[in-house]
Amino acid sequence: MNSLARNDGAWMRRALGLARRGWGRTSPNPMVGAVVVRDGREVGRGWHHQAGTPHAEVHALNAAGGQARGATLYVTLEPCCTQGRTPPCTEAILRAGIARVVAGGTDPNPKHAGRGFTQLRAAGVEVVEGVEEARCRRLNAAFFKWITTGRPYVLLKLAMTLDGKIATAGGESRWVTGPVARARVQRLRRWADGILVGGETVRQDDPELTVRTPADWPRPPRKLVWTRRGPGAFPRTLRIWADPLRPPAFVAAQTSGDWERWLDQMGGQGITALLVEGGGELAAACLRAGVVDRVAFFVAPKILGGRDSRAAVGGVAPASLASALGVQDWQCRAVGGDLLITGDLSKMRNS
Repeated sequence: MNSLARNDGAWMRRALGLARRGWGRTSPNPMVGAVVVRDGREVGRGWHHQAGTPHAEVHALNAAGGQARGATLYVTLEPCCTQGRTPPCTEAILRAGIARVVAGGTDPNPKHAGRGFTQLRAAGVEVVEGVEEARCRRLNAAFFKWITTGRPYVLLKLAMTLDGKIATAGGESRWVTGPVARARVQRLRRWADGILVGGETVRQDDPELTVRTPADWPRPPRKLVWTRRGPGAFPRTLRIWADPLRPPAFVAAQTSGDWERWLDQMGGQGITALLVEGGGELAAACLRAGVVDRVAFFVAPKILGGRDSRAAVGGVAPASLASALGVQDWQCRAVGGDLLITGDLSKMRNS
C-alpha cells in the first residue's frame, strides 16, 4: 500500500468521525462527514447537521474557501448530483475547483447511484471510491436499507442476565444492566425514528419511550406498542400517554406478511430506523417473522435462574438446534460492568 492510499484511509476515518456528530439528527438523510485537504493539511471540514440543511461537502468547502482549489475532498458518501431540498453537491465541488474526490461509498439510491461520480469524472475531477467503505456503510445501515427497500432497518435490543433472563417471574426488570449500558441504550434511542415495545412491557414497566439524555432531544422517536388488545387496554395514567402531541401507535402484526406490510407503512412515514426493545414475546415474533436486521444484546454478569423467570426471547420452543438463527459479523465489547454483543441477521436470511 502506498503512502497516498494510507493517507486516504486516515483522512476518511477523520471524515467518519465528523459524520458521527450528526448521529440521530439527519434522518431520513444519511450521516455524512467531509474534509478538505491541501498539501497534507486539513483546510476545511463539515458534517450534515439535519435534513433540509446544507450537506457535509458544502460545510467543508465553505470552511476551506479559496484553499479548496486544487485540493482533495474526502467524503463518506458519494456527493449528491440532483436538486432536492438543497442544491447538488457536485456543482459546489466543481465551483470550488476541487481536483480529487475520495469517497467512502456509492449513494445507494437506485435513482442516483454512481451518477455523482460520473459527473465529477466527466468534468476532469479524479475520483477514488470505496475507501473505508465497510465502516461508511455500517454508519448508515438504516439509510441504505430504507432507500433501497422502503422499509426501516430493524435493531432488536435486549438487556438480560448471563442466563438469558430479562425479568423475574413477576416482571421486575429494573435494572438488569448498569448505568453505562443504559447510557448506550439512550444513544440507540437517539438514533431511532421509532421505538417498538410489547404491550406487556408497557403494563409492567410503564416506560416513557423517550430520549432521557439529553432531555431536550429535538427528534423524539415515535412510540409504538405491539398488542392485539388495542389502545383501550392501556390506562391513560401510563407514561406512554404523557405527551398529548405524541400519542403512541399500536400494531397487532402476527404473520410475516403482517409485519412486512406494517414495515412498508412505517417506511412510507419516514421511519428509517426502528428500535425494538422487547419483551421476550415481541422479540420472538420479530425474529420468527424474519424482520430483524441486527441485534444488540446487553448481558449483565448476573445469574437469575428460575424456570418461571422471563426469557429474553420467548415464543414457541423449536424442535431442534437446526432452527437456531445464526448471528453474523458479531462483536463483543465491555460497556461498564456489562457486555454488549452485536451482530447481523440479514445475511443469514438472504443466503
